[in-house]
Amino acid sequence: MKKLGELLLEQGKIAARDVERALLAQSEMGGLFGEVVVRLGLVSEQDVAAVLSQQLDIPLRAGADYPEEPIVLEDVSHDFLLSNNVVPVAKSDAGVAFAASHPQDPFLAKALGMALDAPVSVELGLETDINKAFALYVQAEEEDDALDVSGFDGQTDDEFIEHLKDLASEAPVIRLVNQIIHRAVDIGASDIHIEPFDDGLHLRYRVDGVLQEHAAPEASLASAIASRIKLLSAMNIAERRLPQDGRIMTRVTGRELDLRVSTIPTVHGESIVMRVLDRGNIRLDLARMGFSEDTLATFRELLAKPHGVLLVTGPTGSGKTTTLYASLASLDAEHLKIITVEDPVEYQLGGINQIQVQPQIDLTFANALRAILRQDPDIIMIGEMRDTETAQIGVQSALTGHLVLSTLHTNTAAGAITRLEDMGVERYLLTSAVNGVLAQRLVRTLCNNCKAAVELDDDTLKTSGLSRFIKPGDNVFQANGCEQCLQSGYAGRTSIHELFALNSAMHTAIMEGLDATGLHRAARNQGMITLYEDGLRKVCEGKTSLEEVLRVTQDQSGDDSEQGA
Repeated sequence: MKKLGELLLEQGKIAARDVERALLAQSEMGGLFGEVVVRLGLVSEQDVAAVLSQQLDIPLRAGADYPEEPIVLEDVSHDFLLSNNVVPVAKSDAGVAFAASHPQDPFLAKALGMALDAPVSVELGLETDINKAFALYVQAEEEDDALDVSGFDGQTDDEFIEHLKDLASEAPVIRLVNQIIHRAVDIGASDIHIEPFDDGLHLRYRVDGVLQEHAAPEASLASAIASRIKLLSAMNIAERRLPQDGRIMTRVTGRELDLRVSTIPTVHGESIVMRVLDRGNIRLDLARMGFSEDTLATFRELLAKPHGVLLVTGPTGSGKTTTLYASLASLDAEHLKIITVEDPVEYQLGGINQIQVQPQIDLTFANALRAILRQDPDIIMIGEMRDTETAQIGVQSALTGHLVLSTLHTNTAAGAITRLEDMGVERYLLTSAVNGVLAQRLVRTLCNNCKAAVELDDDTLKTSGLSRFIKPGDNVFQANGCEQCLQSGYAGRTSIHELFALNSAMHTAIMEGLDATGLHRAARNQGMITLYEDGLRKVCEGKTSLEEVLRVTQDQSGDDSEQGA
């Protein structure tokens, strides 16, 4: 049987270079080839499904042929349908027909047939059509199985807690919370926001760094949803006055998820945020993380040094921890003693000792670091230099022969130097201990299915700084929007970087007492490419848009003349 990529190529649905690109992305992101090319915007979902239908010799169910009303099957649970991405589309005396995104799975038809004790057929369905069908199920269940969330008045505390537990254990709310989590996986969301406002409950997903509003459950279900999530994350189900943190370990369509849950009381009720950590979706390879060749070469040189401090800076959600993990994964763990201290441990790495900070038992960053130094480490990773004590111990560790990797929250790479000084580390120690600082941001990549070329006038090219990087024949693109990218114009993200390597000239500038802006300018004079400039290079490569680069670098200290130089 020919592979899907070969068939798409034969039928002119994809170019050969895009097949290679998709295979590279597949090795990085995981997943099936068909899913990857759709996610990258290289081929439409409809075209992939049509070719897949031919390859598998399985009929494709057209979107217009789905039932307008959900088909309820008492012998097949909604959770089973949801976890296997399969939905009933026709029912008759002859049997039941289903549409599934992976109909070739032999287990699926067998399990459905055994559950129904009737003939079943499984056709191929578009994921978008199946998701629309699931939405009908949820709507029907909310109407038919409306929860009784009244009657709290006059109850004792124990009765109230039991009432909350009962609500959290009702089938409709279980299905609803499962649907919310499944949807996050389907659209590749990094965070789920469930927020009560004056006008009702709001449900938002953060996709590629930007929040997207989605259809929310009824406001009357807010308490039941909060109780269910608290129950799953081992929180105090009755505590609604104080913030709480918890964790949910679960599996969705065969993928292991780690959900970090945070609740906080607001004037309209509890606001819930779930950070989605998909253990199976992370590929730790520095070469595939958006580095420009020159920046990556210098970063690898700094990483290869036997001792010193190497920092990664940026705002929350800019991929700092992932970069550190990829850095550790590139090292020879078999011949090096590598220890990390983190809060929390987001991903487990083979051959590396990872420590979870637990302040409640006084296992802080500083205390853990003191203990680590007695473990004969070669390399230490500190999740974040949060306080003076941690920063000072980290610098001292570097001065005594260890390579120390960590993160800081600063806007620019050079700003890390003055931040460490503010935390009590003397400048003469910084010049001796710090090897370099990498600042990074995540920018959304343009959807290849709909991105549109745009001609910029000479004035815009000059003032934006693009004229320095654009080459003859290069096209600049802007976001457009289509069904595949949910009209956002973007699909996925990549990194932009700014690497501040400390050489003798930078040591002199630091000892002269230059502030963050002065150090930034001195580094630029030494050839450092700024975040903004690295973003411009990716604009010229057609990976992202000028608007996106401006969005994520608007906090930079450089003035217009610097950007347009």
